[in-house]
Amino acid sequence: MHHEFWHQRWQQNQIGFHSPETNPYLQRYWPKLPLRSGCRVFVPLCGKSNDMLWLLAMGFQVVGVELSPLAVESFFSDNGLQPSVRRQGDFVVSEIDRLQIFCGDFFALQPDDLGEIQAVYDRASLVALPTDMRIDYAQKLISMLTTNVHILLIAFDYPQHEMQGPPFSVQSEEVEGLYGNWCDIELLTSDNILDSEAHFKARGLSRMAEQIYRLQVR
Repeated sequence: MHHEFWHQRWQQNQIGFHSPETNPYLQRYWPKLPLRSGCRVFVPLCGKSNDMLWLLAMGFQVVGVELSPLAVESFFSDNGLQPSVRRQGDFVVSEIDRLQIFCGDFFALQPDDLGEIQAVYDRASLVALPTDMRIDYAQKLISMLTTNVHILLIAFDYPQHEMQGPPFSVQSEEVEGLYGNWCDIELLTSDNILDSEAHFKARGLSRMAEQIYRLQVR
């Protein structure tokens, strides 16, 4: 899945993955993580997610990475925010108090870019990637995180042959395969969402579960 695919999605406003509302699973489960106020949260492939504003309101520092300049510009303009903008290596960094968004390729990030991360919020990044890129994605995370980092991961489980992703189906066995050798994994909930997500049913799905995981880096 090449960069051009995502650039076209944003240029054509094909962003059904974006929700203007704060994710209810974030609101329900994030406060249960043993995190102190002010710690630094990484949001990979962040788009223009307003979940970042919720995390800010909860007292956290937030650092996101997003490939599309349109997504980054929309995030700030939609919310009436005026960031300072600077270049850092391969990235253009837009920032306001306690929030930085790196515009560029996630896979080009280095640990020094992010600083010390205590938590990761993955709502729509792992599921946005095809199988081979999910392996590379998990390996990249390993290289940037230290022990005891907490990850809240949201994934989908559906028959992959019934619908072309993204979002892709990432079943529990794959989560174990990607993260089990370096993280403790807890499945917090698995909710059948097909009846409430008519657009997925219209694409031919017979079942769809949204699964929320809490991971802790060992």
